[in-house]
Amino acid sequence: MSAPPVLYTFRRCPYAMRARMALWVAGVTVELREVQLAVKPPELAAASPKATVPVLVLADGTVIDESLDTMRWALRGNDPEGWLAGEDAALIAANDGPFKHHLDRAKYPGRYEEDGLTDHRAAALALLEPLEARLTTAPFLCEPNRTFTDIALFPFIRQFAGIDPDWFAEQPLPHLQAWLDRLVTSDLFTAVMPKFAPWKAGDPPILFGP
Repeated sequence: MSAPPVLYTFRRCPYAMRARMALWVAGVTVELREVQLAVKPPELAAASPKATVPVLVLADGTVIDESLDTMRWALRGNDPEGWLAGEDAALIAANDGPFKHHLDRAKYPGRYEEDGLTDHRAAALALLEPLEARLTTAPFLCEPNRTFTDIALFPFIRQFAGIDPDWFAEQPLPHLQAWLDRLVTSDLFTAVMPKFAPWKAGDPPILFGP
């Protein structure tokens, strides 16, 4: 029996969250290596020069170091909920591009060199309005059930809501708020969020999967 893939991850990273959720739904067991971002293990950089999580190293040495590619790899092997039928490239690009740009600057004011003229929280909020409109007619973004697009966007919207939960709860986004609550309280999200100590070479392997 071949060794399980090795997954370098960080519990709170939204990219790593969506990768773990897809791996879990696909029934893939991995050897989980939690990364401490301030002190990254050299094995991470050796696997992927970007040294950013998630990084999945397959048994044959193949390295997948993009979260969306990790999701697709897992689901192409086993897609019991039909997630791949709900991949909206435009929504995902808007999330990973403009929305992530404004999210980072709203979450960490002062970290980035900005002209000070952009209200990044308002700009991020405006990008959520098309999602609210879509969710007025269905509980999820592409299909009657959660699919690839929901999981690809969810960790980032969760992070945005967490900047100021009271403020977010007051916004006119009732359908998006209900969508977010369904995903946050799901058994799937709970399953992929346990805490692990940072990994170092020589530690006993942690097998992580359904």
